[in-house]
Amino acid sequence: MRLLTLLLLFVFCGLTLHAADKAATPESLVAELYKSEKKKASPFFQDKSRALVDHYFTKELGGLIWKDTIDSKGEVGVIGADPLYDAQDMEIKELVIHPAKTEGGKATVMVTFVNFEEKKRITFHCVQQDGAWKISDIQYADYTLLKLLKDSVAK
Repeated sequence: MRLLTLLLLFVFCGLTLHAADKAATPESLVAELYKSEKKKASPFFQDKSRALVDHYFTKELGGLIWKDTIDSKGEVGVIGADPLYDAQDMEIKELVIHPAKTEGGKATVMVTFVNFEEKKRITFHCVQQDGAWKISDIQYADYTLLKLLKDSVAK
């Protein structure tokens, strides 16, 4: 009986550690961000919780996202489209979050999907900050979110 209890304890601990490791990857962070959007708990366009923004983004990008939200006062700010799909209208199919390409404390996570029959690709640039993976920029076909927000502050 003790052997069985110990065996179950080791299996449970192993599963718990594996789940914790998985949650600490760049692609799991991006997946969590997309899930938050579906649950209507996205860090974008909300002005209630700066901590929610900081959970996903580096201090620099998070600060700019927060500033855009606060400065827009409920209206459309610099971020004029959904940052996860680079679109205002969406009919998303075939969403795939690809495995991260990691080098040192940096990683890129590519997300592909089809929106209204148009194939799209968005790349999330991640870095390790304060012991966790954070998104430092989001790259679209023609621009990056960080540059868009920095340029708006410079004006």
